[in-house]
Amino acid sequence: MSASRNRGRRYDNEPKLNYKKLFGVIIAFVVLIMIIVSIVKLAKGSGESQEATVTDYFSAYTDEKWVVIDNNGDIVIDNNEEMVVVPDSSKDVFVTVYDIDDATGTYKTKVVNSKNEEIFTEYDLVEAIENYDSKQNIWYEKALRVSKDGKYGLIDLEGNKLLECEYEEIKALQGAESNILIKKDGKMGLVNEAGQKIIDTTYNNILTLEEGYTNEYIIVNENNQHGIITTSGKITVEPQYENIKYVNSSDYYAIKAGESWKLVNTNGEAFLDGLYNEILEVKGDNIIVVKDGKYGVVNKNNEVLIPLEYDSLKYTFSIYYIAKKGDKFGIINTNNETIVDFEYTSMNYVKSGNFIIADKTETETVVFDSNLAQKITGIISEVNTDKGYIKVYVDNDYKYYNFKFEEKSNVDILSSNTLLLSKKDGKYGYIDKSGNVVVDYQFDDATEQNKFGYAAVKKDGKWGSINKAGVQELEPSVNLESSIYIDFIEEWHLSDEGMFYTK
Repeated sequence: MSASRNRGRRYDNEPKLNYKKLFGVIIAFVVLIMIIVSIVKLAKGSGESQEATVTDYFSAYTDEKWVVIDNNGDIVIDNNEEMVVVPDSSKDVFVTVYDIDDATGTYKTKVVNSKNEEIFTEYDLVEAIENYDSKQNIWYEKALRVSKDGKYGLIDLEGNKLLECEYEEIKALQGAESNILIKKDGKMGLVNEAGQKIIDTTYNNILTLEEGYTNEYIIVNENNQHGIITTSGKITVEPQYENIKYVNSSDYYAIKAGESWKLVNTNGEAFLDGLYNEILEVKGDNIIVVKDGKYGVVNKNNEVLIPLEYDSLKYTFSIYYIAKKGDKFGIINTNNETIVDFEYTSMNYVKSGNFIIADKTETETVVFDSNLAQKITGIISEVNTDKGYIKVYVDNDYKYYNFKFEEKSNVDILSSNTLLLSKKDGKYGYIDKSGNVVVDYQFDDATEQNKFGYAAVKKDGKWGSINKAGVQELEPSVNLESSIYIDFIEEWHLSDEGMFYTK
């Protein structure tokens, strides 16, 4: 049984391995990135065809030292002075920070490739550009910050120059992928990870209007007044407000003045001025507002549609809202009628599948369809929005459903796997696509293959691994009960927090 099943829920996609530096003045976390590994045939020389395996690289820790491993579990780079950062797992570009002086805040960096050759040596510093979102998903932009004579520039992972070293600061725009802030002459601008200009270096600050939303941005002038600008450079709201908030609408913004908010449309007309502590979301004529800690819905004329009596409200689809009363969640409609009783500990709308996932207990989760009918009950171990399936632990076994709630076999869902998890007489083993048993039914729990062909197997409370041929790579010998993710590459397993590989 995977760690996610022990915890009773996990609604994200397959975890992604990323890395965040953890030393001195640089904070480092590493989160799992799962990169698809494919086998391709290349024609070389005389035209003969031969197989070539795409290689991915990961940070790992063993014997009190940091290393880089590949997706076969082989050590590529050994004995790094400090934790090594892999900005892009598909590239053999590895960044290490060393000689850290906490007193002065200074440090050195070096970059090596898979041949342990030092590269990009013409710069004083070369650093990965870290980014993260509100859910603490962490990644690195596919460009490197470089420094020369105290000024910063930008290069790609091949070493090609994207921006000259003429900036005072270069950093990621938090929560927005491929958006990099640059500072020159005390003013901030914005470029993408190819170094192409999005916003001129004109403003005191640039912020995301909404996490992950990159069509418009908040601009802040020298008087700390907020406005909005588009990627084309058009200022849609002049910087004159204390704060601005996205309300899930292209026609309205929430503007803060003092302790209250008002709703402003793109023509500058104001509504609900000074009436509410927060304005959260606009859907048609319905506006979620907050006053004295209570949530409700009004229209722009302040006519109450849903009384301000809830502890949270979130629009889902059609006429329905996820609502919270005390510590329980339910679903109401725009007539303030309770459609799903308030008996759930959490509730989330999955927009890509148009369904709602609700936890009733730590071991029971319900999935509601767009008609709010209960379609699945069990422990949700995975919702994969890329492939469009839900993996559920129910009746002591794993089941798969597509987003139409049709039950599917793991053969249908995991068509690229060489082995498929199977259960018989309470024990797990593995079969091939024809149903032939490849690994006997001997394990107390097990996982499907990961992208690299490895699967985790559990016996007598300990975990080990097998490869894509069903051969044991590591006998069950590792206690992973406190791990967030159960995942192996050869004999390497993820650390307890899912931060890096170790053994």
